[in-house]
Amino acid sequence: MDNPLGKKIGQILDSSSGYWKSCAIHAGVKLDIFTVINEGFCTAKEIASRIDTDERGTMMLLNALTAMDLLVKEHDRYVNTMEGKQLLVKGSPNYLGYIILHHHHLVDAWAQLDTAVKTGEAVESRSYGEENERESFLMGMFNLAVQNAPLVVEQVPLTGCRRLLDLGGGPGTYAIFFCLKNPGLTATIFDRETTRPFAMKTVELYNMKDRIDFNSGDFTQDTLGNGFDVAWLSQILHSNGPEACQRIIDNTVAALSPGGRILIHEFFLEESMAAPLFPALFSLNMLLNNGSGRSYSFGQITDMLQRAGVKSVDRLPFIGPNQSAILAGTL
Repeated sequence: MDNPLGKKIGQILDSSSGYWKSCAIHAGVKLDIFTVINEGFCTAKEIASRIDTDERGTMMLLNALTAMDLLVKEHDRYVNTMEGKQLLVKGSPNYLGYIILHHHHLVDAWAQLDTAVKTGEAVESRSYGEENERESFLMGMFNLAVQNAPLVVEQVPLTGCRRLLDLGGGPGTYAIFFCLKNPGLTATIFDRETTRPFAMKTVELYNMKDRIDFNSGDFTQDTLGNGFDVAWLSQILHSNGPEACQRIIDNTVAALSPGGRILIHEFFLEESMAAPLFPALFSLNMLLNNGSGRSYSFGQITDMLQRAGVKSVDRLPFIGPNQSAILAGTL
C-alpha cells in the first residue's frame, strides 16, 4: 500500500543526512584513495599503508565509497569503477578532484547557515591555507569549464566576430575554446592580476598566445577597453549584489562596438526565485561565503541589460550542468 507520508519522511531524512555522502567523497579525494588504487585491486590494508591511515577507518570509508558506486569490491579487494578512473584519479583529463576539494573547504560555512540567515552576512569559517583554497577553486573552475566549454561553443555561434572579451575569465578556458572554434577570433581575458599566471599558462598550453591576451583590473569599476564584438560573462554576476551587477553590465556594454553581443552564462532562477534547486541553494552559498552575491532570475538580468541599452535579449537553448543557462543580448 502506498504511504505518501512515509515516502516524504524518507526524502527528508535522505536530504538531512546528505552531507554524509559529501564528506565521504571529500575524504576519498583528500586522501587520494582513487589515485592510489588506480593500478588495480587493493586490500584495505595495502591502501591504508600507502596513504598512512588507520586500517579499520580506511576499510569503513572504502565500503561507503563502494556503496556509493564509486568503487567495486570483490572479496577483500577494491578497485575503481570506470567513472572513478575517469573523474577521480589525479592526472585524468576529466579529473574533478579540485572542485570536490573546493566543496570541502565550504563545509564549515554551510554548518553555520542558521547564523548567516539570522545576520544576513557571510560567516567566518576554518581556513585551509590561502594557496590551497585558491588552487582548488581555480583548478576546479578550469576542470568544470573544460567539460562545459566544448558544448557551449557548439551552441553559441560567433560568425563574423573578430574580438571577444572574456570578463572574469580566470584561466581563460572559454576564450580558448571560442578561439579554437572560430579561427578568425581573438580574445582578451579580463580578470584580477593574481589570475594572470594561471591564465597565461593555460593559454600557452593550448598554443593560443598569439590570439589571446590578458588585461588586469577590477571589472566592477574599471574601464574594460573598447571595440569588442562580443563579451562573455560566465558565472561572475552571482558573486555581486544588484548594484554591482548593473555596473558590470554597464561597463561591458560600453566596451562593445555597435551591434555587439553580450552573453551571460549563469545559474538562473525562475521568476518565483524558488526553482530550480541548484541555483536556489547556490544563493545560500553566496550568502555564507560572499555576503552580497546571489543567484538571479532571467527577468532580473534582462532588466539590467535593458537598462544598459541592450535592445534585444534572448535565452539560448543551452542547458549545462547544475542547470546553468545563457542569456544573449544584442546592442
